[in-house]
Amino acid sequence: MSYYPIFVQLQGETALVVGGGSVARRKVETLLEHGASVGIVSRMLCPELVQLVEKGEIRFLGKEFREGFLQGIFLVIAATDDKELNHQISLAARERGLLINAVDQPEDCNFIVPSIVNRGNLQIAISTSGKSPAMAKKIRKELEGCFGMEYEEFLDLMGRIREELLPMGFSQKENSAIFQQIIDAGLLDMIASGDTKGAETALSAILPAGMDMEKIRRL
Repeated sequence: MSYYPIFVQLQGETALVVGGGSVARRKVETLLEHGASVGIVSRMLCPELVQLVEKGEIRFLGKEFREGFLQGIFLVIAATDDKELNHQISLAARERGLLINAVDQPEDCNFIVPSIVNRGNLQIAISTSGKSPAMAKKIRKELEGCFGMEYEEFLDLMGRIREELLPMGFSQKENSAIFQQIIDAGLLDMIASGDTKGAETALSAILPAGMDMEKIRRL
């Protein structure tokens, strides 16, 4: 099966995780990092999940899964060690048109979670379509060595430039040319080496007059 790659906005959405072990914990933590409101169902919770419940960061809904828990849910993770239960959760979620991931059961998923290289706004997702998560993990580790934290800083900078440049009224072609010049100017290497002055000089030579350099300078 071939999967259509997509990034999903979870800010403000509600997710349900069924399961309370270490796998469920990792899923919950990732969902929280991306802004989801999380409810959890499990007969037992690992200590980290207990703490999240006690802090009010996630909601404990009960020990046994009930289809009623799917009301108002956007995304479901079935992460129990009971494959039949995961399958039943998947069927119930699919009937309602929900996004469902059953851990290690690709046939019960309508989406899978890739291995991710994360550098701030740069996210590189690696998937083997569920055929070899170990290979996806290996590739992720290799890519982590290729993309340093300078990519995070560079994309933060590009975001500030876009905010200032786009309202200035240049054509799409002109804006694209400016952005391409910035990409080609070697700023990534300058940021990686700490050459702040060189980066500012390069930007000043590319950006049009009238831009508020103080707003975008924070290198």
